[in-house]
Amino acid sequence: MDNQSIEEYLGFGSGAVEGHGIGGLLKVRVEDFRVEEVSSIPALDPKGRFTVVRATLVNWETNRFLKRLARACGINRNRIFSSGLKDKRAITTQLLVIDAPQKRVEEVKIPDSTLEILGRTHQKIGMSDHDGNRFAITVRGCCDSDGTPLEGKEAMRRVLDLVSKMSERLGENIFPNWIGPQRFGSTRPVTPEVGRAVVSDDFEEAVNLYLGMRGLNDGEETDKVRTMWRETKDPEKCLEIIPKHLGYERSMLESLQNQPDNWIKAYKSMPTSLQLLTVHSLQSLAFNHALAGRLKSNISLVEPVIGDLVAPILASGRIDVGKLSEVSETNLERCRRNCLLGRLAVTGLLPGNDVVIASGKPGDVEKKALVDTNLDSIKWRVSAIPRLTTSGTRRPLSVMFRDFSIEEVPEIPDSSVSKRWEEGPKDNDLWTYEGANLRVKFILPPGTYATVLMRELMRSPLDHY
Repeated sequence: MDNQSIEEYLGFGSGAVEGHGIGGLLKVRVEDFRVEEVSSIPALDPKGRFTVVRATLVNWETNRFLKRLARACGINRNRIFSSGLKDKRAITTQLLVIDAPQKRVEEVKIPDSTLEILGRTHQKIGMSDHDGNRFAITVRGCCDSDGTPLEGKEAMRRVLDLVSKMSERLGENIFPNWIGPQRFGSTRPVTPEVGRAVVSDDFEEAVNLYLGMRGLNDGEETDKVRTMWRETKDPEKCLEIIPKHLGYERSMLESLQNQPDNWIKAYKSMPTSLQLLTVHSLQSLAFNHALAGRLKSNISLVEPVIGDLVAPILASGRIDVGKLSEVSETNLERCRRNCLLGRLAVTGLLPGNDVVIASGKPGDVEKKALVDTNLDSIKWRVSAIPRLTTSGTRRPLSVMFRDFSIEEVPEIPDSSVSKRWEEGPKDNDLWTYEGANLRVKFILPPGTYATVLMRELMRSPLDHY
C-alpha cells in the first residue's frame, strides 16, 4: 500500500472543505509535539489505597512506559490506571493511578520521565475520564503542493482561511471527528485486520498478521523480521534477528517458542489495552467510511436530518450514548436547534452486537460503510476472549476545538531531529527545509485526534504526521 491507498482503506476523505494546505512535517523533534492532559485530580485521602502521580514522558509509547513502571513498582501492569494513550514521539503529561505504596513509587527512576507524586486516593480512573488534551504542535518545512517553500505569513493565512471555511460549513471551530491513523497503526494499518481475525476467532491469522504484515516505512531490520516470519513461521529464527524496539512482537515470538501453535496465548501476550484496540480499530473503519460517505453525499455532520441518531453533549464534551434519540419529522426542528446550540450531537456508527443503526439517508450511508469495509455480516462476539466482545456504540461525527492559536517559530536549534528530516524530502513528500515553521495550539475533548485537525490544515501525505 502507498499513502493514498492507505488513506482510502482507512476511510479518510480529502478534507472537510476545499482549499490549499500548508504541507509540512510533524514530530521532527520530540519537543515539537506536546500533549498535556486536562483533568481533575481524584479525591485525595492519606489512607487511600492508590498513589496518584502526574507523569511527564519524553518519547515514550504509553503502554511500554506503563509496563516498565509496573516492573519498577513490582506489580502487574493491570494495576496501573490511565485515562488515555498518548503519542510516542512527543512530550506528554497525564495522570496515573497506581496500585502500589507511595514510598515505592517515590523510589522509581525511569529515564526520560518525571513522576510528580500528588497523594493517595481510593479512586481509580478509566479510559477517557479526563476532560480533554491541550496540544502545542510544531509543523516544520511548510510548502505548496508543488514543493515551493511557504513563507510564515502565507502559511498562517492559509491555516486561518481553512479554519474559517470549516466554520462556515460546519460551525465555528468545528471539524470532522475522524478516527486518526494512530488507531489503525498509521502507515502499517495492521490493527483493524488483526481485529477482523479476532472477531472471526482466527487467532493464528491474527498473530501472523501482527508479526508479518509489511509496513510502508518499515526499516531494514524490521522488514527482515517480518519477511522471515512470513516465509518460515519460525519463532527462534525471528528472535535471533528481531530489533529491540519490536517489544510486542518479541513477546509473541517468545510465547510461540514456549508453546508452539498456542495462538490465543501468543495474542494475549500483548497488553490488554492493545488487544481491545484491535477490535476497536475494526469498528473505527466503519465510522470513518460512514463519515466520508456523509461528506460525499453532502449530508451535514452537524445539522441532523430525518433518520439520524442524536445524543446529549455532556459538560466534558463527551456524549451520553444512553440517551440517543432518533430524528423524525415531529422533532426535527427541535433537534436541529439543539445541535446548532451545542446541546446535541449527530452521531455515527461504531458497530457491534447491539448497536442501533440510523435510518433514512443516514442509515443508507452507514449500511454502505459496513458493506465497503466487509463488516456487514460480522459477528462481534469473541468466544475465546469474551472481554473483547463488543456491543458497539455511537460517536459524534463532528467535534469542537478551542483556544486555537498559531505563531511562527524559529528554525531548529542544535538538537536531535528525526531520521526523516535528516534524510531530506523524498519523491511525493510535501515539505522542504526552506519552508516556514509554525506552532499551532488548541484543546480537544478526550478521544479526539490532534493529527486529524492537523491533517485538515496541512493536507500532507499520511506518513507526515
